[in-house]
Amino acid sequence: MRATLYVCTTCRGVAPHDPLPEDAPRPGVDLLAEIERLGPRDGVEVRGVECLTACDNGCSVSLSAPGKWAYVYGRMTSENAADILDGASAYAASTDGLVPWRERPVIFRKQSIARIPPQE
Repeated sequence: MRATLYVCTTCRGVAPHDPLPEDAPRPGVDLLAEIERLGPRDGVEVRGVECLTACDNGCSVSLSAPGKWAYVYGRMTSENAADILDGASAYAASTDGLVPWRERPVIFRKQSIARIPPQE
């Protein structure tokens, strides 16, 4: 079953309330570009989205798949792109979205914002 990794492209970065010049690239756009540069992972589709409403948590990503628990993670940077993709691969390979704690990237263990039950 295919999982979707959503990357917020409007995120302002780790310090979301710091003003950015209007024409400055958004850190969320940079994160998405780095994830795309690293290339696809089996079972994972990557999509940029305009807002995950996790603004106080810097750059945010979300993982979901039909019948699985969904997650929102924050305080991400483009330097985390490889770990995000590794975590998304483990999530995609799981049957219910519950990846064993020690098999999750550290950033997923420490930077989780929400876990959402599967839709019925």
